[in-house]
Amino acid sequence: MTYFICTTCGVQFAATETAPAHCPICEDERQYVGWQGQQWTTLGDLQAEHHNVIKTVEPRLTGIGSQPNFAIGQRALLVQTPEGNLLWDCISLIDEPTITAVNALGGIRAIAISHPHFYSSVVEWSRAFDAPIYLHAANRQWVMRPDEAITFWEGETKQLWAGMTLIRGGGHFEGSTILHWPAGADGKGILLTGDTIQVVSDRRFVSFMYSYPNLIPLPAREVRRIVATVAPYAYDRIYGAWWDRVVRGGAKTAVSRSADRYIQALQGDI
Repeated sequence: MTYFICTTCGVQFAATETAPAHCPICEDERQYVGWQGQQWTTLGDLQAEHHNVIKTVEPRLTGIGSQPNFAIGQRALLVQTPEGNLLWDCISLIDEPTITAVNALGGIRAIAISHPHFYSSVVEWSRAFDAPIYLHAANRQWVMRPDEAITFWEGETKQLWAGMTLIRGGGHFEGSTILHWPAGADGKGILLTGDTIQVVSDRRFVSFMYSYPNLIPLPAREVRRIVATVAPYAYDRIYGAWWDRVVRGGAKTAVSRSADRYIQALQGDI
């Protein structure tokens, strides 16, 4: 029995004797089946062909990403607090050098993931660090490898430790989640948004989409709702899902400014 990994989205599936016929995550309109058709790999093959880069992105925040890029190419973030570390989002590759490096940083107390495209090999990470996994219950159907370590939380927020809060942003997926880390950015606050609030190439702005690869926008009412979910929180910086996708300052203003521009475009005012 093998835990196959989809090469397009990077999500690991429950063990089967042969590769699954389909990847429901990629067949959904928010993603896509690879141009060469559905293909699979395994964790062992990833370990042979890739390695993880681990580097500090700011004090008490460490990025973990694979090279060469695999699947969607996101990097995870390790939020380090005196009460324990949280792994935010996840990647498909985990190996002994990564486990050693993360343990040297204090290990992982828990894992939280923004949305199904980044579920990757989360069960492997959970078992390596004996860490529970927090996923929003609205995304339950997209879990391709169920495990008893997964806790499905409900409602609009979930309080963690060290003042951190999981916020149901919705939009991209019904259960898409944002992490608020109040101690980040020298106490000015950080949002870790995955691509619920997407940091775009012009990093003065962010954007909001139902499907990024297929360019399906969200309606104005949903954009307004996402902005309202993060409005009560103090934050000056946003980390998206990739290494350089960061709004380094004035992030709260950037979110409201970007939402206004987005809605104006939907209404034909640009």
